Amino acid sequence: MIIELLIAAAALGGGYGWTKSFVRRRLRFVDAVHTRPAPWIAGGIAALAATPVTLLPLITGVTAVALGLGVGLGVRSAQKDRLLPPGD
Repeated sequence: MIIELLIAAAALGGGYGWTKSFVRRRLRFVDAVHTRPAPWIAGGIAALAATPVTLLPLITGVTAVALGLGVGLGVRSAQKDRLLPPGD
């Protein structure tokens, strides 16, 4: 039980950190990532993509949801950090 929660916490933190970094570095000029539904869409897709992995012994549905939550929060946090170009 504790191991599954630690794996879910790692998925949450890893999904958040990697996604925030990716959005800030690679997607900063993509307008679609700066819309309101973007964190919901990214989090939902990440959770759905992680569901087949729940067939493994220590990975549960909580881990898939935690990954989706981390990805969504990472996108939202990167949206807030958006740097405006000079002169705006």
